[in-house]
Parts: sequence; C-alpha cells; structure tokens
Amino acid sequence: MPELPEVEVVRRGLERWVAHRTVADVEVLHPRAVRRHVAGADDFAHRLKGRHVGAPRRRGKYLWLPLEETNQSVVAHLGMSGQLLVQPQEAPDEKHLRVRIRFADTLGTELRFVDQRTFGGLSLHDNTPDGLPDVIAHIARDPLDPLFDDEAFHLALRRRRTTIKRALLDQTLISGVGNIYADEALWRARLHYERPTAGFTRPRTAELLGHIRDVMNAALSVGGTSFDSLYVNVNGESGYFDRSLDAYGREDLPCRRCGTPMRRRPWMNRSSYFCPKCQRPPRPVGPGRS
Repeated sequence: MPELPEVEVVRRGLERWVAHRTVADVEVLHPRAVRRHVAGADDFAHRLKGRHVGAPRRRGKYLWLPLEETNQSVVAHLGMSGQLLVQPQEAPDEKHLRVRIRFADTLGTELRFVDQRTFGGLSLHDNTPDGLPDVIAHIARDPLDPLFDDEAFHLALRRRRTTIKRALLDQTLISGVGNIYADEALWRARLHYERPTAGFTRPRTAELLGHIRDVMNAALSVGGTSFDSLYVNVNGESGYFDRSLDAYGREDLPCRRCGTPMRRRPWMNRSSYFCPKCQRPPRPVGPGRS
C-alpha cells in the first residue's frame, strides 16, 4: 500500500499538471473503479463534467481533488495498485485503464486512473466545513502537517495502552505511517515494535516523531518507495527509496548499525523487520508487576 511519501509525490504531480483545469468529459471503463460512488458511473461522470479542479490535497495516505465552486471533492483510493497518470491524449491506453478524465484546454494531456487489481477507485463526496471529504473526516493529521500537535499525540499515545507499531498504524491517532515507514522509524529510534506506549516519555515520543519525519522527508526526496511497477508518480516513474531502507525487507542482512542479522516476524497479517540487538523486545510483565 502507498504511504504518505508516495501519495504526496502523486499529489505534487497532480498540482503541477491537473490543478485549475476544467473537466470536459469523463469515461468510466470499469464500474468497480467508481463503486464507492453509490450513484453509479453515469452520475459520477455527469457531476464532474464542466467542473474546475482545485489544488489537490492530502491527509496522511488520502488524496483528493476539490471541485471549485462546489462543496465536493473527488477522493482517490489508490489501494494496492492504483495509479493516477497524466498522459498525452494520443498515448495508447494502458491495459488496466479504468477511468479517463479529459480537459477543456489545449494542453494535450488527460488524467487516467489505472488499477491492475481494481482495489482502488475514485468517488465524489461532500466536504466538511474544514474542506475535508466527509469519508475521511475521522483521519488524524499526519506528522508532516504544520498543524500536527506533538503534545496531543504524546498524551493520546500514552492513553491508548497499546504497543507502539499498532499505534503508529492507527490512522485516527496519526495518519500516513504504514508498515514500511513504521519499521524504518522504529529502527532509527532503537525501539521494538511491541514496546508498550504507556511507558513513553515526552522525550522518547519527540525522538520517535523526529525519526518519522526524517524518514518520510528522505523518501519524498527520491520519489517514495517502489518495490515493483505498481507504484509510480503521475509521469509513470518509480521512486527509489527502497535502496535506502534500513529495516524493511532486510531479513538476514546485517544491521547497518551493529552488524547483527536483521529479523522478520509475522505481525497483524504483515511482517515486522527489526534488529534483535538494537531493538530489544520489552520484558514480559510478570504476576504482580505493572
């Protein structure tokens, strides 16, 4: 699944190539691509036609295109393999092209939603007074948001009485952090993924947030992380932060800090990668201890 850096790379591309253009026509080539728009494909296409696209916005992993002069936005769910591509109008259709959006100008490019596995999609939603699509109003701010409240996050973290990686993947607590960047930030902070959050001090929380921001900004600078051809930016280019990963995907390779072989453990239908020396597991709580 794309995480914050990958979605932000797409958002920046859309801001450059799609913002402030007028929709001339919408062609839905596969109904599953607009299944979250309950009124159906024809209604989706009709409501977009003639609308002006505003500056794309993002919160965490969620991306949307506001429609100017309305109180609605097109939410893009990228899912496992969704791609938003800006292509020349004469370019051949992609094999898994699902939605085509043409514009009423002479720039000669169109927006295409391509999705091999059809887990993603586009849908139209009303906005809240804060300008968020109502379907994502519950999503917390992400750590790169200037209005992210570090102190509120720390207090909420301690109240959750959970473990740290579970907390980082809780999008109602902090958004944009997924499995890859959680493992990377925890490695940098020398924290085991099962460390209880109740014991976090303010300095420990601040250090972890700093590592989260550092690893995300580093990924952003090289276009995000791509392990295959499914994640690309709007020009179809892959990111290459995977070459710089310190933890994720490095099972049995030496820890870049101490040389100990990295380990992988099954975790919530995913995997967690960690160094058994640098990231020691928490001690089990015995009878009568708290």
